[in-house]
Amino acid sequence: MKALKDRILRDGKCFEGGILKVDNFINHQMDPILMKSMAVEFVRRFASTKINKVLTVEASGIAPAIMVGYLLELPVVFAKKKKPSTMDNMLITTVYSFTKNNNYDVCVSRDYLQPGDKVLFIDDFLANGNAAKGIIDLVNQAGAELVGMGFLIEKSFQHGGDFLRGQGIHVESLAIIESLDNCNIKIKD
Repeated sequence: MKALKDRILRDGKCFEGGILKVDNFINHQMDPILMKSMAVEFVRRFASTKINKVLTVEASGIAPAIMVGYLLELPVVFAKKKKPSTMDNMLITTVYSFTKNNNYDVCVSRDYLQPGDKVLFIDDFLANGNAAKGIIDLVNQAGAELVGMGFLIEKSFQHGGDFLRGQGIHVESLAIIESLDNCNIKIKD
């Protein structure tokens, strides 16, 4: 998606260790016009897919997931990183965070992720695929069906996308970063 790629090159910041910072337009301060355009592109790319629920992980996936849910007129569920005291009957899995270098549990109520659901997962980044693997586990625990995964930005050099595609999952990434070597952002055409 050209608008996203251009914005990454213009406003994205690279840090040592393969970190791409896009917090001035995606995951801290958000550009709602760009967010809407990205959601429209996801709707186009998953147009032939039967979906009845959009799922994400808090917090950075919530904005794009809500936009996609709004356009598809579907409910959006986000897996929580802390178990609320009011939640029971939950599904839980452990995810490793590349950015924060630690494990955390994510949970979702069985009331909102159920057998028969056809789930589209939307998130901001795909790197090693750890959050995606956690979502796959939650969807499987629920007896639901994962019908696709959409990511704003994929870091292909970290191979999470290779793993997911190798599992036969329909993966769509709006911008694919081939390299961040020497803090030079190289995007796949």
